[in-house]
Amino acid sequence: MVTEAGAAQNPCSLPEQVARLEEENERLRNELADMNLMYENMMEHGVAIEDQLADRNAELERMQKRLAHELRDAANYVQSIIPAPSSDYPVTQWKYIPSSELGGDSFGYHWIDPDHFAMYLLDVCGHGVGAALLSVTAINVLRTGGLPNVDMRDPGQALTGMNNAFDMSKQNNMYFTLWYGVFQPSTRVLKFASGGHPPALLVAGSEGNVTVKELVTRQLIVGGMPDITYEMQSCIVPPDGRLFVFSDGTYEIQKHNQSDMLDLEDLARYLAQMPRGSSYQLDDLIADLRKVQGCDAFEDDFSIFLVDL
Repeated sequence: MVTEAGAAQNPCSLPEQVARLEEENERLRNELADMNLMYENMMEHGVAIEDQLADRNAELERMQKRLAHELRDAANYVQSIIPAPSSDYPVTQWKYIPSSELGGDSFGYHWIDPDHFAMYLLDVCGHGVGAALLSVTAINVLRTGGLPNVDMRDPGQALTGMNNAFDMSKQNNMYFTLWYGVFQPSTRVLKFASGGHPPALLVAGSEGNVTVKELVTRQLIVGGMPDITYEMQSCIVPPDGRLFVFSDGTYEIQKHNQSDMLDLEDLARYLAQMPRGSSYQLDDLIADLRKVQGCDAFEDDFSIFLVDL
């Protein structure tokens, strides 16, 4: 028998309590069903996101491979327009090692006529596709002599014409340095001019009695200022003369575990080991420079050619 005190403590009858428990259980079941549905939706959404990410990653990988392939093609084209080394007079050889990025170095040499041999190397500021495009365009102009009213046998005229043709304000603010020389075998006179470029080095003599002469005209970069006139200089080349033309990436090399870099004088000492008939060659030079920096890869484009005049 339920007393009045017990009834006061249990105001709800047993059926009412059961009904409330059933309602609470139903609510919990509904919440669990909602949570399961939400979880399933999240899982489905997560799978969809994962699929989208996988597709994007695959597309990105394809694009990166295509870009790498096109950059390799571009680098191969830049190298393909460099004339082959020659065993005929004048004997030529070269080394071109592009940096990890597509660079702006290019060079060449050719006979303008039977008594004038042109040699040139340019270095466009920066790296990447834009620098390479400008480099190729400019070197093709030099190679074909495509400057109107310019005598390409006169290095001063050649640089003046290039400066007017490649005004940096019309070339996305890009400019280049240039060394250009013309050798006349009949007189052994070498005329040369440079704009912002390192000197070429003329090595002569035999081991133990070698001279190294800097050939440079210290003038403005090409494309930096329109309507300026570049001047040339000249020298007589000894019968055993060897001309080295190069970019600054050939010697601006950080010494391994040191704070300073190589400089032009350091490179000149290496090249002084390379008179005609020496066993020291360009491959030996590259091996020594790699030892200096402590690694194989050069930070900048490594471009050098030599001509036995």
